[in-house]
Amino acid sequence: MATVQKITPFLWFDDQAEEAAKYYTGIFKNSKIGKVSRYGEAGKEEHGRQPGSVMVVCSSSTANRSPRSTGGRSSSSMRPFPS
Repeated sequence: MATVQKITPFLWFDDQAEEAAKYYTGIFKNSKIGKVSRYGEAGKEEHGRQPGSVMVVCSSSTANRSPRSTGGRSSSSMRPFPS
């Protein structure tokens, strides 16, 4: 018997991960925003983000769960593929 594999997308944004999550959860029925991780003061000199700004937003629908990351253009610590 064949196994069905599920694809989970990982969406990367410069600064709009939270806005994107709100947009997509507004479109798709039975979807919601889950955990929101925010940058803290620690590591600011490395990540360059304001404390309290969004790092990762997780949202889900009946179809899947999808993390959205605000990595930014200059972020190299979480690149999915070498540049």
